[in-house]
Amino acid sequence: MNKFSLNKSTKIWFNYAAGAIISALLLWGIYVQVNKQLHSVDRTAWEHTGSLVFLCLSIFLLPVNLALEARKWHLLAGSAQPVSYRGAFASYLAGLAISIVTPNRIGEYPGRILYLKRKNTFRLISVSVLGVVVQLFTFFFFGIIGLIYLNLNFHEFGNRLLLAACVFVCAVIGILYWKFEAWLPLLAKNKWARRYNLYTQLLKRFTTRQLFNILFISVTRYVVFTAQYLFLLYWMNVSMPLFGGFCVASLFFGLMAVIPSIALAELGTRAQVSLFLFHHFSYNTIGILGATLALWLLNLVIPSIIGSFLLLRMRLLR
Repeated sequence: MNKFSLNKSTKIWFNYAAGAIISALLLWGIYVQVNKQLHSVDRTAWEHTGSLVFLCLSIFLLPVNLALEARKWHLLAGSAQPVSYRGAFASYLAGLAISIVTPNRIGEYPGRILYLKRKNTFRLISVSVLGVVVQLFTFFFFGIIGLIYLNLNFHEFGNRLLLAACVFVCAVIGILYWKFEAWLPLLAKNKWARRYNLYTQLLKRFTTRQLFNILFISVTRYVVFTAQYLFLLYWMNVSMPLFGGFCVASLFFGLMAVIPSIALAELGTRAQVSLFLFHHFSYNTIGILGATLALWLLNLVIPSIIGSFLLLRMRLLR
């Protein structure tokens, strides 16, 4: 009995220590990089801003953005184990904190899984892949809209090739999404899968309605954070038409999804991509850079700081 108590006590202390170390390292990394990135942008950018209404609208949409992604993860993770919306929200923020130091934020879903009380890890991995697939589909779908706009208004041969490639990739990803779990019966024929009961763990499938709901949330969230970006651009006095700006912003997010980068150090990449795309409308370089930095701080850094503190509660040993 004493031995059991000692082991349990050791696990508790280990979990607290590990959580504290991870949180401290992430917070330090965020501080160093944010400080570095802030110095890379001309401070005069903040002296020539427009109406504060646009900034307030963008800030107002932040909790909407977070709530939508948490709801999507709630639906995905809920197919693997019982999880409250509050738990899914905390798991999402914790994963975001871990993702900030991984290439192309690939650590986000593993971080979410680590935070949860894992009862069905294989199923959580499966739905995490599904989450990535629906996210990529959304990026490429809106990327197609952006490329169509560019082809109609800026006649460049390279845009046509990109459009054709984007349509092809989007179609493939769409098929993967809607037929995502069609391969599961094949596991029943695999001895290794039967031995570890994998087929039974993955058997519960999403209905067409559930897949549609997940996709709808993903699309809605995309519109929300694109609107945030547009509001910040208007706040920084970057002149552009509303629909044209939305289309170009769609290309921006699509490119950021596929260009290799690490979230903490990706502001330089974001700046180059945004300047390349938005030069079609405006040569307000300082304004474009300022809006891009503000979006980076708002949607990534602030939630990651919150998630870093939540990692104090993460239990590596159970």
